[in-house]
Amino acid sequence: MKSAWRLLRDGFDRVTIYLPLILTATLALGTYWLVRNAPKLLEPAPKEVAVHEPDFFMRDFVVKSFLPNGELRSELFGKEGRHYPDNDTLEVDEVRFRSISDEGLVMHGSAQRGLSNGDGTEIQLFGNAIVVRDAAVGPNGTPIPRLEFRGDFLHVFTDTERVKSNKPVELTRGTDKFTSDSMDYDNATGIANLHGRVRGLLIPSQAPPAGRR
Repeated sequence: MKSAWRLLRDGFDRVTIYLPLILTATLALGTYWLVRNAPKLLEPAPKEVAVHEPDFFMRDFVVKSFLPNGELRSELFGKEGRHYPDNDTLEVDEVRFRSISDEGLVMHGSAQRGLSNGDGTEIQLFGNAIVVRDAAVGPNGTPIPRLEFRGDFLHVFTDTERVKSNKPVELTRGTDKFTSDSMDYDNATGIANLHGRVRGLLIPSQAPPAGRR
């Protein structure tokens, strides 16, 4: 009887010795189970990549821009237009435009297709592109000759009256004509930089008829 009691007590003592280890292992297993079965927190949704697709269409339209004082600054016409929100551009079929500078100079043009930025200050013309700056009279009374640009591609900046192209261009200034492989015209300086194979045809102005004696 005493031997059985001693065996029972010895077994209880052994269990008591390993009890902290058993409890720790049980707690670890319980924690692992809770982690595996706990609901996951909502993760922030990844930002959607902007897709270059039109968000609205227009047909037989005109877009007008005005100065703060209400005066007309530019007009953009098209047979059909598609607006792309990812880069805020407007693609236009059979495009036409007209802009008026601070000095009152009028520039207008057309092409088979155009690509304009959001405010219409930058227009790219593709296919049979034509840009014209009408003749005018300067502040000091000096005549400003008519300018005409023709090419398969013309890049127009209406706010600075700049016309560029990396493709062959034909430039007509008054009665003079020039052709080049590329061009950069800046109305602020009145200089047209022609690059590549440049050819020009200068027509001398007619001298006024001599007065009778």
